[in-house]
Amino acid sequence: MKRSEKFRRANHEAKVTCLATLAVILFWTLAGFGLSAFDISFFDTPLWVLAGCLGTWLFAVCVSFWLAEHVISDVDLAEEDACRMKGGHV
Repeated sequence: MKRSEKFRRANHEAKVTCLATLAVILFWTLAGFGLSAFDISFFDTPLWVLAGCLGTWLFAVCVSFWLAEHVISDVDLAEEDACRMKGGHV
């Protein structure tokens, strides 16, 4: 893989990670503020608190696993051509 392709891949991963962060923030906003109108409680804790805290944490964990499995890949950023030219091993 060429150096430019590696950095293009890293740029793509960074953009998708930023979108994932925005999705978590949107979920937090909807779960916390969106559910505040409902008078539902579990163990004397309002639903919006549980959804805003625990729900957002679970959603962020799921998004992180999705990113790790489907978006982020292991790319060696070492210069292969430079190593070969200097007599090094790849």
